[in-house]
Order: sequence, then structure tokens, then C-alpha cells
Amino acid sequence: MSLLRKICDTGRVAEPAPPRPTATPLPAARALGGSAQVRCIDAGSCNGCEIEIAAAFNPVYDAERYGARMVASPRHADVALVTGPVTRNMAEPLRRTVAAMPEPRVVVAVGDCAVNCGEFAGGYGVEGAVGDVVPVDVEVRGCPPRPEEIVAALRTVTGR
Repeated sequence: MSLLRKICDTGRVAEPAPPRPTATPLPAARALGGSAQVRCIDAGSCNGCEIEIAAAFNPVYDAERYGARMVASPRHADVALVTGPVTRNMAEPLRRTVAAMPEPRVVVAVGDCAVNCGEFAGGYGVEGAVGDVVPVDVEVRGCPPRPEEIVAALRTVTGR
């Protein structure tokens, strides 16, 4: 009973939600209705950005409370989170994956490597940045970007 009493005395402990992002929501936000299905695509990264994306969806940052949910298939996805510089072997699979997504679709380049090839610029196996292969709607800079920045980018997509 003492544990139950302590729970009742303490009450609910949670941090308040951060303020809405100052960036204007994308036009696709209205069509998505405040909810976005997200597919993460590794186009040749070092996995630093993937770790931060996983952190953005963990209970601490909880991107799901803003309407973003991870899915396994591009056919179910509204948003593609693309990480890393696009390697020559991943250029065509990335194009096909984005083409398989239903309209309206949003492509988010996550990390400096996805935005401008970062450390891998000029590499022999690098096709280019994500924007050189598919149209990019949102860029999240950083090496790797912080989970808060990834959640803020997803909030501009969902409009929440």
C-alpha cells in the first residue's frame, strides 16, 4: 500500500511539450491531416543519424506524440527520412523507394552528409547529396543532428 500511496501523492510527472516550431508547416501537412507515416532510408551513412532518429522516437523525445509513426514499407509511408550521402549503389534504390511512396510525399534529408555529402564529399563511391538524386522538402543539419531537431522537422511536416 505504501507504493500506491506514494504514486497518489506524487501525481503525474512529465515535462511540458516544447513550443511549436517557428517554421511554417509544409503544404503537405494539411493533406496528411496531422499524422505522418515515416520510413527511414539509409543511403550510405555511418549510422550516427540513425541512432539519433531512434532517439527521436524513444520515450524521451517521443515523436509519435506529434503524429509521426515509423513504418516498414515505403508504400505505407508519407515521409522519407534519408540519411547519409547517396552512394552509387543506393542512387537507383532511393529513387525507386521515393517513387513507391504515395502522394503527397515528403523527403527529409537528415544530417550534413545527406544535405551536402559532409565528410564524404568527393568520395569515389558517392553519387551526391540526397537533393542531387531526389527532390528534398526539409533539411535537418548537424553531424549527427540532435533528436530535438529531427522532431522539430517532423512537426513541420505534421503541422502539430
